[in-house]
Amino acid sequence: MSNEVITLNVEGMACQHCVISIEKAVSALPGVSRARVNLRGKQVTVDYDSGLIDPETIKNTIEDQGYEVK
Repeated sequence: MSNEVITLNVEGMACQHCVISIEKAVSALPGVSRARVNLRGKQVTVDYDSGLIDPETIKNTIEDQGYEVK
């Protein structure tokens, strides 16, 4: 069990609905303890357990919501 933090640059976020949809989807993933969206900075910061989930899964989840991870 190893707690990690990743910050991803995300394009396409424009409003509070974007923030809610990303935070809800990412927070629901097993191993994610916290997801925070910085709308102005176009970033998503995720605290997660690297033993349970990998960054690629987090990126794919954001992209599945309709956003582009840079």
